[in-house]
Amino acid sequence: MLSVPGELIAAYGAVSAEVARAMALGAIENSVADVAVAVTGVAGPGGGSAEKPVGLVHFACARRGGEVDHIERRYGPLSRAEIRAASVAQALDMMIDAVAGRSA
Repeated sequence: MLSVPGELIAAYGAVSAEVARAMALGAIENSVADVAVAVTGVAGPGGGSAEKPVGLVHFACARRGGEVDHIERRYGPLSRAEIRAASVAQALDMMIDAVAGRSA
């Protein structure tokens, strides 16, 4: 549904700015939404690496006919629930800013 090219995931990994942007754009292109937010990250407790540690989250927010904003957060050694809660708050902030016409 998001139309993220497999080549993009192969090149950058699922947890990346490039994939987050593609997810947000895909949501806009495949729906009637005017604003879309995408989140991809490592919430833990496992699955992290030196390059992409637990707590790394990429956010992208796309506006129909507009820009795609990206934010990278490194939440550090929080619990899975804390990383997920912080990610929801960040995604909502991005959507509010997009609807208000502000960039990230």
